[in-house]
Amino acid sequence: MTDEKEATQRPAGPSGMNKDEVALELTRFIATTTGLGKTGAGTGFAGKSQVKTPEEQVEALLQLYERCRESVAKHS
Repeated sequence: MTDEKEATQRPAGPSGMNKDEVALELTRFIATTTGLGKTGAGTGFAGKSQVKTPEEQVEALLQLYERCRESVAKHS
């Protein structure tokens, strides 16, 4: 088994969520709070107001999810 499969198949922690689910929720929270993936001007920590293509937005979300997975793995 690969580490990725093992991480998904491990029993859920006290919250009832496995590490991938926690990382996904963290990604969702950060994306919603910062407006990541939205096309219009949003509130929050938007920073630079450059228009991104849908492909760039997807890539940014995937990178964020991977960073969240790494962080959750480090702290569990």
